[in-house]
Amino acid sequence: MRRTVLSVLVALVAVVLLSSAVLARGGTSTVTRPRLERSLSATFANLYVQQSHVLGRHDLTPDSLHARAMCDKHGPDVADVGPGGDWVCLVGWDDPKQPLPPEGYGKFELNVHSNDCYTVSGPSKLTGFLTITDTAGKEVTNPVFEFDGCFDPAGDDSPTGVEFPSLLSLTSTGLTPDDQGRVGVQVSCGPGSDGCSGTMVATAAGHRLGQAPFDVAEQSTSTITFPTAVPPGAGEVSFEVTTTTGIGPTSPASIDVQESTATAGAAAPVE
Repeated sequence: MRRTVLSVLVALVAVVLLSSAVLARGGTSTVTRPRLERSLSATFANLYVQQSHVLGRHDLTPDSLHARAMCDKHGPDVADVGPGGDWVCLVGWDDPKQPLPPEGYGKFELNVHSNDCYTVSGPSKLTGFLTITDTAGKEVTNPVFEFDGCFDPAGDDSPTGVEFPSLLSLTSTGLTPDDQGRVGVQVSCGPGSDGCSGTMVATAAGHRLGQAPFDVAEQSTSTITFPTAVPPGAGEVSFEVTTTTGIGPTSPASIDVQESTATAGAAAPVE
């Protein structure tokens, strides 16, 4: 009897583990990256054209917009399958009167539900805020500020082939030299394909602080440190980025130098 009970328990544990593994991979879900990319592109294109009509423009159609999307669920180490509020989609489109930034897309955050529908929050700097002013001067709801969509759970699940480069951003708001006068700058690599790699050159008060390589995975952060000390009295450091994968700032970025704790302590008067 004990052997029978033990066998049943072992079998149940095996089933539970297998089911958990399948669910962890999202293998039973109809929510997939290709279906989401196709649906979001079409939904966004229709609503963007609707917005343009509200603003008095009639030069766009959903087809002429050529909307395309690249979606990712919770970073590169998680399968792009299954519902959740951790989906991020990069969407590009062609509007001759409203060009996109150099990276060629806007970042959209999605909450995707198990019923194959989703809610989207768009980048307000590209799509506008909650309300817009129509041609009659009336404040109306912006169709692409936040919107809903659904897709066919049996729809095309083949890869769309859409890819966008990851965007490298300098996230430090100030630079504090270490005890040797060197500084490090924090960077982040956004969603996209292949991450961010390349080199960065730092300059302060006309002096080159060195060139440093970087290789940052998408949706992760890193600190890049330079070998040469910041010259005394330098108020800021300028960083020039050259990327081999991904895309970075198109012009040098300057960040203020803050007084280090060691320097402040040394400069404090002794009583």
